[in-house]
Amino acid sequence: MIERNVYLNKLIESKENGFPKVITGIRRCGKSYLLEEIYKQYLLNNGVNEENIIIIDLDDEENYNYYDPINLSDHVIELCDDNKMNYVFIDEIQNVVPIINPVFTNGKHVIAKPEDENAITFAKIVLSLSKKKNIDLYVTGSNSKMLSTDVQTEFRDKATNINVNPLSFEEYMKFTNLEEYRAINEYLTYGGMPLAVLKDKEEEKKEYLIKLFETTYFKDIIERYKFRKIEALDELCTLLSTCVGTLINSEKLSNTYKSKTKNKIDSETVTSYINAFKDSHIIREAMRYDVKGKEIITSLKKYYFIDTGLRNARLNFSFLDEGQMLENVVYNELVYNGYSVNVGTYDKVEKNKNNESIRRTYEIDFLATKGNRMYYIQVASDISNEETRNRELKPYISLNDQIQKIIVINKPINETRDLNGFTIIGITDFLLRFIK
Repeated sequence: MIERNVYLNKLIESKENGFPKVITGIRRCGKSYLLEEIYKQYLLNNGVNEENIIIIDLDDEENYNYYDPINLSDHVIELCDDNKMNYVFIDEIQNVVPIINPVFTNGKHVIAKPEDENAITFAKIVLSLSKKKNIDLYVTGSNSKMLSTDVQTEFRDKATNINVNPLSFEEYMKFTNLEEYRAINEYLTYGGMPLAVLKDKEEEKKEYLIKLFETTYFKDIIERYKFRKIEALDELCTLLSTCVGTLINSEKLSNTYKSKTKNKIDSETVTSYINAFKDSHIIREAMRYDVKGKEIITSLKKYYFIDTGLRNARLNFSFLDEGQMLENVVYNELVYNGYSVNVGTYDKVEKNKNNESIRRTYEIDFLATKGNRMYYIQVASDISNEETRNRELKPYISLNDQIQKIIVINKPINETRDLNGFTIIGITDFLLRFIK
């Protein structure tokens, strides 16, 4: 069994707290497994009878009737024992379709339109069921319906939200039991999607990850958003995979798309596609933060894939950039460990070769903050080359403040200090110990 102890502990802590547990995350990252295998086993081991654990998977054909929110609510209540606590797991709750309150439709169940004010949504049903004293409710969802402004407003302060990611490096290490350096290099390439990790052969991993986009993610996005330019969606996702760790915006991506394909796509369409990828948990964005001006800069952003294996699948696992993969993993692991992460940036006036004053912009891969801990982090595959080393160190040397400055490299070394007092640390030591 793959251990997901971080998420299991969150479920245990929120057990019977009077709120619904709303579990989100990219499809196939293990949400259902977390509930139906790991958490269910925990409940059984702690005295809960199996008949009081109710599982409803709304992706199953036999449960299509419960896409109607009232039918679903009635079904759950019917299954629950009035005299005992019932642990109800509803998988893919976003499949529930909003209907107009039958009070206003002569008792008929009519699908609601977005503008209808008297709609009964899955959020309303979830909150209603969770108020019952004999129901401890857990729901999962994978897409933008779970993250929409309306749903967030309805659930605000009324639900326990748990976001599940693919396997972290620590989870991957514990399951595979590989030596650290071999583990990180396999993890950089194939990531932590559970079903990919469970496959033995490299070709099987590649095939599975590549098909995930075609058969699951793109299919979901196209059906949900009614996008017409399928080829453009596919190409944009590939462009994003090549731009990991690069400051970009929709206009830049639009121009790159035009240059590469000789076709036009406006920046508004690019923005809508990026938002779809974000809502589907495929990518995350990191904002720029002016470390001297102490403010967020929104003009350019960096995008990282939720999983390096998925990112590499977009490139058919060819010509992979080790530096990009390292940076993507570091970003994901910082977020997983509870850090707030931005791209550090600042301007400095310097003299050029002609002794002219110029304004130069410096960039630091990450400014990571967690409570009282604050780090500048540069990520590099190697700094043994003097030119590379100087490039990575220059933003630190030009920035004279007291925040700890770290360089993470893909080498099996423990934490050390260079002559400037900067921390140099190997990737596995950084992920498994330093940021914990």
